[in-house]
Amino acid sequence: MRRQREKGFTLIELMIVITIILILLGMAAPRYEKSVLKAREARLHQDLSAMRTAIDNYTLDKEAAPQSLEDLVQAGYLRGIPVDAMTQQKDWQTTFGDTVLSPDQVSGGIQDVHSNSATVSPFEGTAYNTW
Repeated sequence: MRRQREKGFTLIELMIVITIILILLGMAAPRYEKSVLKAREARLHQDLSAMRTAIDNYTLDKEAAPQSLEDLVQAGYLRGIPVDAMTQQKDWQTTFGDTVLSPDQVSGGIQDVHSNSATVSPFEGTAYNTW
């Protein structure tokens, strides 16, 4: 009598398949992490641009610079203070000054805003708090 071969996979076949899957995951994980970081940086650029535009518009309209980012929300220039994409907090660094944007401007206040993260971007080579 002949023995029929059992149907199924051998342990070696399963180990080879699992090894191939792990190798592919090992190659894909760093690319995924880079794409997530790139998306966070793009969001940071967009948020900074929106807040800087709101600061300028507020200053020109009210003839006085805002004293806090909350002033921009209360006046309707921003819907809300965005979360810093790098620190995951609403902890923006604001720069105050007396620069005048119009001849009618009577007081200084917030002139610029930056991320609170001192981490250096691997793509641009500069710290996030210098953007």
